[in-house]
Amino acid sequence: MGLAMKLAFDEVKATQAAALFMKLAAGPLNYMALIKLLYRADREAFRRCGLSVTTDNYVSMKHGPVTSNIYDRIKASLNPNAHPTFWSVHIERTADPYALALRLDPGTSELSRVEEKIIEEIFAAHGKKDQFALADECHRDFPEWHDPGESSSPIDISDIIAALDLSEDEAAHIEALVEKQRAAVSLVA
Repeated sequence: MGLAMKLAFDEVKATQAAALFMKLAAGPLNYMALIKLLYRADREAFRRCGLSVTTDNYVSMKHGPVTSNIYDRIKASLNPNAHPTFWSVHIERTADPYALALRLDPGTSELSRVEEKIIEEIFAAHGKKDQFALADECHRDFPEWHDPGESSSPIDISDIIAALDLSEDEAAHIEALVEKQRAAVSLVA
């Protein structure tokens, strides 16, 4: 595919997905572990539904794939002067600077029942692992990730789709859904 495939980021939906992982954990989560769990949920949602749960964009970093916009919001949470966002109203850093906790439950109104089920399944399979075990698994199991050293490099959605080993028809269907989502959002914007 010639053009980079990206979704229009939906902060409300991404926040609700992250919050659901925190509710399943029944407490704070290490932010790197949360990012890895969200990435796994997105990969599985691409496989099952054709679109990601978080609607985020992705980059390869030293510790594996990263949900880029979510990571930016986590980093912004360190700045007490940062402009409030939907994310920061609902999710906060704890006394442990590497952990996130729910400040206010954002609900699940933007998540479909299938997306909630995917999150529940990902948490059941991987939620008790620490951030480094999750990162090691991403390095080993996700061929779309490439070590950028101390930098970062984009992961295109088409690379994720190719790594899922889908049929040509399934991959083309997902690419069409991504383009439709982007076009629909651009009409509203």
